[in-house]
Amino acid sequence: MISPITPLQILVLLLSTLSLKVSSLNLQESFVQCLNQNSDRTYPFHTTIYTPNQPSFTTILDSLAMNLRCIAPSTPKPEFIFTPSQDSHVQAAVICSKKLGIHLRVRSGGHDYEGLSYVSEIETPFIVIDLVKLRGINVDIKTKTAWVQSGATIGEVYYRIYEKSSILGFPAGLCTSLGVGGHITGGAYGTLMRKYGLGVDNVLDARIVDANGKILDRKSMGEDLFWAIRGGGGGSFGILLWWQIKLVPVPPTVTVFTVTKTLEQGATKILHRWQEVAPYIDENLFIRVIIQPAKDGNKTQRTITTSYNAVFLGESRTLLQVIKKSFPELGLTRKDCQETSWIKSVLYIAGFPSTTPPEILLKGKPTFKNSFKAKSDFVREPIPETGLEGLWQRLLSEDSPLMIWNPYGGKMSEFSESDSPFPHRNGTLYKIQYLSIWQEGEKNVAKHVDWIRKLYNYMSPYVSKFPREAYVNYRDLDLGINTKNSTSYIEASAWGYRYFKGNFNKLVKIKTRVDPENVFRHEQSIPPLPV
Repeated sequence: MISPITPLQILVLLLSTLSLKVSSLNLQESFVQCLNQNSDRTYPFHTTIYTPNQPSFTTILDSLAMNLRCIAPSTPKPEFIFTPSQDSHVQAAVICSKKLGIHLRVRSGGHDYEGLSYVSEIETPFIVIDLVKLRGINVDIKTKTAWVQSGATIGEVYYRIYEKSSILGFPAGLCTSLGVGGHITGGAYGTLMRKYGLGVDNVLDARIVDANGKILDRKSMGEDLFWAIRGGGGGSFGILLWWQIKLVPVPPTVTVFTVTKTLEQGATKILHRWQEVAPYIDENLFIRVIIQPAKDGNKTQRTITTSYNAVFLGESRTLLQVIKKSFPELGLTRKDCQETSWIKSVLYIAGFPSTTPPEILLKGKPTFKNSFKAKSDFVREPIPETGLEGLWQRLLSEDSPLMIWNPYGGKMSEFSESDSPFPHRNGTLYKIQYLSIWQEGEKNVAKHVDWIRKLYNYMSPYVSKFPREAYVNYRDLDLGINTKNSTSYIEASAWGYRYFKGNFNKLVKIKTRVDPENVFRHEQSIPPLPV
């Protein structure tokens, strides 16, 4: 029999709750006081801080969270969210978090797959510095460059370029609500990657706040740190304030298409052929494959659909010649092709309806918000048809799985593995993204997580080995996590080599030099070596 709670126990609970509220309030007041002490001029910092007892707190915390799994009631919440509106405010925030001994997380777009930019599972209390107000974009057509603040979305960047020129673009993400700050730190790939490489391959300069609260540009940070922030992942070396990016030429006319094949239409053989073609075809052509189960007409059972979703930098006439020569198995026709502008191709690949005006990009809101678990792989040899058939069986056993295969080759093969921390270059045929998606309120989340882990195990023989590579911007805590502010090099190597291969050792050396106290840390941040 359970004993009833005594009045004394109730009093103790009330006092402990009150104590937590007071300590949280004291921390907030101390933080605001410290911000004022470390700012050139007085500023109403109280208006930039949101605490859990304010109605707007949940709205702001949830607004940019793409993975709803990471904002479930059970996940740890920050003591408060700080929304700086000037670069100097970010400097002061770093200084004050160190002074007060409060752990910080930094969010630019909220797309971290494990929510590491706004959730801390290993260390509490913590605060979130949300860069949502820092979204300036200055495009210079004469020099074909732009300075972009971290809180801007990649869609806003595309729009501001388009506003000044219809024949310039930037090679970065397919999802238009990605925050520029975190997106580029992990690599940043998109439809232009086979022509121009990644976002990190087209960065000219940057401004960051370091562990001492100083603002550094490329010259003052040095080439090693500049190398590290371009692909070494977010949240390890400082807080990105600005990127200077190099704009690239795009033709007045680009062509897009989506051709879907089911198993009954020979999807297995066509996909097997895609593996042999997509990485070597004309570098102006990017054909990704979106794979998922779907209903087979009026039948009750499901089939697998493979949708070839493509952007070609040129007219349909030329595209059809390229496909006829290299990939006739796809059966592409003129009717499948839609000629458009580069900015409209951005909307197309992001899944917007064809009538959507480009101005939608200025809204910067995620179009995909679900609870999900994701993983990634890189493939270096074509998967045999028998391997694909086993994959189909496993996809059909899950409620709402999704796979996206992105082709490499072209410009990507011209970079060495060490040109940037992003090592997945020459020899990579394509990248796989695996997702298991479920609805809010799902009771059996563990079932979906278990399914994707088993699928990942099934794929082991068919993907890269020693290490089995993974994409840092598709964070996966199954690969290993750091422990509370005592990051071990050996423990971190478990995931570090998968994300960065041999570049991991160089990243550790740079981290040890620029942030020996490990101010910028999270579950998979780069560890400093013990002093």
